[in-house]
Order: sequence, then structure tokens, then C-alpha cells
Amino acid sequence: MTTFDLGAFLRKAGKHTIRRYRTGATIFSQGDDCADVFYIQSGRVKLSVTSKVGREAVVATLGPGDFFGEGCLTGQPLRMGSATATSSCAIRIVAKAQMGRLLHKQHAMSDRFIVHLLSRNVRIEADLIDQLFNSTEKRLARQLLLLARYGKRGKPDRIVAAISHATLAKMVGTTRSRVTLFLNKFKKLGFIDYKSSSPVVVNNSLLSVVLHD
Repeated sequence: MTTFDLGAFLRKAGKHTIRRYRTGATIFSQGDDCADVFYIQSGRVKLSVTSKVGREAVVATLGPGDFFGEGCLTGQPLRMGSATATSSCAIRIVAKAQMGRLLHKQHAMSDRFIVHLLSRNVRIEADLIDQLFNSTEKRLARQLLLLARYGKRGKPDRIVAAISHATLAKMVGTTRSRVTLFLNKFKKLGFIDYKSSSPVVVNNSLLSVVLHD
């Protein structure tokens, strides 16, 4: 059985807008109209939510092959969070009505989308458990492994695009100083390789931090 190529399918399925974003560019903001579904062709995207007092929480980091903004399909009128490019990105934008037609008519497409939603749900549950029961050190190690795409099909990327300690702190739920402390510890133990403002190279040995009780 041949593997369904979602990217190729979307290219042939109709006229979709493709937009390119530079690192740090806003794809959409919290409170914007919710009318499209987004598919990442290349690059990485951060999803975040900001509280009324201005505190930001990073709720997901996504990469090639991931969807986001699918809340419009459930009737969500406004974006509940923001999406920001954390690297140079190429994003395919599919209008809500067209996405609905594709999911209704194309079984391979709908199957892939269901897998995406189930995977996202599993990830959210894992994130909640991580926050409730794991130490800061273990949460940071897990986030680095996720950013390096460990557990995804194919080989992991290993190289995590340069990401600030402040952003990692928001993802892990701790302070910037704690992130710096544990990154230096991981580096000293040989779990990662990195220099300030440079990409982080994640080594397989970092898994030991997550698996250790």
C-alpha cells in the first residue's frame, strides 16, 4: 500500500494560498477572525495563549506536516491563541469551506486529519501529565526531544533551531534562569551540544533524563 502524500494532495486539490513567514513573524493573533486551516509545508510554528494580565504560555510547537487553526471547523469565531513562526516557514492556507469539502469527499485526507487530531489530543494529555508530575529538569528534556521530532516517523532532526531561553521557559513552565541552569547541565553531561544563540544539537542520551524515575 502506498503512503498518502498529504502535501502533494493539497497542491493538487485546488487553489490554496501559500504564504512564507520569516522567523518571529505573526501568522495570526489571539482574537483574530477564525476562518482558515493552516498546513505547515516547511519550518516551525509556535502556538501560544496570552492571559488578560499579559502572561504568555506556549501550548504547542509544530513542524512540517502539522495542521493548526482547525478550530474554525467547529464553529470557533475567533482565534483563542496566537501562531508565530519560530523559523522561516512556508504555510498552506485552506479556507474553512474548502477544508470541509476535502474532508467530506476525500477519505485518505480525512483519515490523515483524524490521525492528526488524535495525535494532538494525546500530546495535550501528555503535556498535562508532564506539568503535574515531572520535575523542571525532566520537562525541559522532554521539550527538547519534542522539538527535535523524536517519536515522529523517520529519523529525528536532532538539531533544534535556535530558540531563546525565555521561550523554553514559557514552554516548560519555569524561569529563564532555571532553563539556563539545566541546559548547561545537559551540555556538561554530553546530552546536548550548543552555544549561545546557536541551534541545539540533541543527542540520544538525553532520553535517559526522561526515562529515569
